[in-house]
Amino acid sequence: MRSFITPLLRLVRHPAAASVFLGALLLPMSFTGGVGTTPAIGHELGGSAAVLSWLTNGFMLTFGSFLLLAGVIADAVGSKRIFILGLFIFCLSCVLIALAESSSSIGLLRLLQGVAAAMTLAGGSAALAQLYGGETRTQAFSILGTMFGTGLAFGPLGIGFIIDCLGWRWVYVLMALFSGAIMLAGTLSLPVSKKNADRKVDYAGLALFTIALVLFTSGMMLIPSWGLLSLPGLVLFFAAILLFAAFAARCRHVKNPVLDIALLRTPRFAGVLLLPVATCYCYVVLLIIIPLHFMGGDGLSETQSAFYLMALTAPMLIFPSLGALLTRWFTPGSVSAAGLLFSAAGLFILGQALQSTISSLLVFSLVLTGAGAALPWGLMDGMAISSVPVEKAGMAAGVFNTVRVAGEGIALAMVSAFLVEMNAFTLRKTFSGYAPERIDNAAAWLGNGNTEQAAALLPGLSHVLLRESYDAAYVWLFRLLAAMTVIFAFVVWRMLGRNDAITRLSLP
Repeated sequence: MRSFITPLLRLVRHPAAASVFLGALLLPMSFTGGVGTTPAIGHELGGSAAVLSWLTNGFMLTFGSFLLLAGVIADAVGSKRIFILGLFIFCLSCVLIALAESSSSIGLLRLLQGVAAAMTLAGGSAALAQLYGGETRTQAFSILGTMFGTGLAFGPLGIGFIIDCLGWRWVYVLMALFSGAIMLAGTLSLPVSKKNADRKVDYAGLALFTIALVLFTSGMMLIPSWGLLSLPGLVLFFAAILLFAAFAARCRHVKNPVLDIALLRTPRFAGVLLLPVATCYCYVVLLIIIPLHFMGGDGLSETQSAFYLMALTAPMLIFPSLGALLTRWFTPGSVSAAGLLFSAAGLFILGQALQSTISSLLVFSLVLTGAGAALPWGLMDGMAISSVPVEKAGMAAGVFNTVRVAGEGIALAMVSAFLVEMNAFTLRKTFSGYAPERIDNAAAWLGNGNTEQAAALLPGLSHVLLRESYDAAYVWLFRLLAAMTVIFAFVVWRMLGRNDAITRLSLP
């Protein structure tokens, strides 16, 4: 722990840095907060499975898609302005959600909240880069990533407790107060950042990238509602591919590109970008689907579910520091690859553990999965900054954060679509007597972790058979995630594990 606590205490003595770190703690809590409050919002305000899924999907869509745009604007107009404005919009959206009277209006406000989160993270990252330089900057960004992970990890427990004791609206009231306090601290402590008047911003390239990412992510998120091969979905994907191609072509031919394509051809940086993608599939998506399984399938309360989830998230307090310590003897890439292999083993066990009555097996699989994902978590941000030339550190941070946040949204969409499609396949195969539309609706509710609504759509169907379909989908999902994580581990080791240029990170 000392390798993390010592630099943390030294860096947070600067009030400006503390405000940025607290912002990094707040944003993932909003992500997990959307998941934790969705069942309660559904019970109170109603809404279809598709509408309720957008309470999380909508936030992730705009958070990931607008992050790069927000970063470029922060450089152009000043990081402090974007950081403070993002917190103001975030605070306002929390207040409006707490007062909302329909699930659809909350979904729209969550879209706005995602934009605010992108502004806050981008502005805070730019401000942090201006506050520190050299090895201290690498340490600061490593701590930023660890704080982001801590918010992801322990948000569900606090939010579950608030929902059980006070109700879901108080989650957003308290987040409004927290964001308001951070906004005040940042206003008073952050130095006024200089505008980069000499930098020419390629707004056309930014527009191409942002629209392409919105279309692609939207297509992924709408698969459970539209189907995998629906015409509207295929149109979204085709349009996104064309826009991405146009963006790549523009980056190669303009003088001031949004993204230096040469960075992606650098094995070190490309390998680092795989790490947040890998942790999306072996860790972040579990923060969403595991509570849904506990609450929807097992009937646990929000707090009970969060306590079980602690087995997955508690390692995030210890193992990032252990990962940093291990880089004294091993390369960061080797440590990261080993962590991913541990996560893959945990995922493979987890599928069986969810169906078992042995709670110790479930806890063990969650701890193993979380510990493995935590090893690279504290290294990723610092590796992203240190693996590129100093003059491109800002661009690298923007691309890394975009890949991390957009990857979380896409991974969640893919996992949700897989669960819905697997349940639909099983139900169609086993219960052909029901209308296809009814089975598809039931599968959508099962994919969102609501077995009660699914059972209501299929009256007379044995709950045992319905639960078998529900559990089978999770078993196959975890097998698939385990296989993907093994592949990620191998590729990360090949690209980073033996690379002498980043064999050691700066440690205090």
